[in-house]
Amino acid sequence: MPARRPLLLAVLLAAALAAAPAMSAGGRDKKKEKEKEKDEQAHHFAVVGHRAAIDGEAALKEVLDNAKDEDLAFLVVTGIKGPQEPCGDRVFQKRRDLFDKASRPVIVSLTGSDWTGCRNSLGRTNAIERLNRLRELFYGEPESLGKERLPLTRLSSSPRFRSYAENTHWQVDKVLYATINLPAANNHYLPAAGRNSEYEDRAVANRFWLNRLFAIAKQDKVHAVVLFSEGNMLPLLQPANGLRALLQRAPSGHDGFADTRRQVQMHAAKFKGQVLLVDSAGLPKDAKPAIEWRGNVGHLSVGAHAVEVRVADEGKNVFSLGEGLR
Repeated sequence: MPARRPLLLAVLLAAALAAAPAMSAGGRDKKKEKEKEKDEQAHHFAVVGHRAAIDGEAALKEVLDNAKDEDLAFLVVTGIKGPQEPCGDRVFQKRRDLFDKASRPVIVSLTGSDWTGCRNSLGRTNAIERLNRLRELFYGEPESLGKERLPLTRLSSSPRFRSYAENTHWQVDKVLYATINLPAANNHYLPAAGRNSEYEDRAVANRFWLNRLFAIAKQDKVHAVVLFSEGNMLPLLQPANGLRALLQRAPSGHDGFADTRRQVQMHAAKFKGQVLLVDSAGLPKDAKPAIEWRGNVGHLSVGAHAVEVRVADEGKNVFSLGEGLR
């Protein structure tokens, strides 16, 4: 029996050496699997452009019916009604009931057609009154709409800005999401004599809101910030300077998005993660939504489309577009 021990040890040693490469390969395979899992999406959400402008309630109902994926973190729906629909409480309440029936959490991002063009029976503007009514109906609770509710924090929680409940933020994984009231028609800047009070007061609230959002992003060490609005602030537009600034023509009118654009660009320059701006600006004929990047600032216009956005846990490309919701 003792004479067999050297032979047995030799056999065991040979088996161990033969298994070593396989074990090493297995370790590499496991490492690749972990890296692949890391590259996969952490979550995904849907953003719905101004569908109500196409076919009113029918268009909204269609897209909400299609958004039943239990893995869908939330939907941001841009717009409550189309420009040709009435501004009365009956329409507003019907839309509120529709959103409450949605399977997934719904966050509503206001459009100009929801309030800026509203007029009373005498033909006079009642935009502010209608905006305040929308705030009561759609933004009165600290949570989303839909059957499954998502906790939200509203700007109205700040005593100084109690009116601005439509500006809200929430967080999923390491991404901070927020809405901001920026109507498409030049941010509702009215080229009229005197003080443009609604625009100016909202600009102050939005400035405070953006400062708060990026302070939270820094404090919570998030990987990305996503901002939803109707209006396209042209976040990738580079400011003119030097000789270019001297040679450019004088602006034909006031840019209602200029201050917000500069503020976002300033904060993004100091932010280590990615900043994605999503709006419902119209797209060229036959064009599809796409994310365009300049540095760490991305821009996505969806028009009236409903698209899925996939979010990776971290890395160079946090956001990518998935399939549409039709």
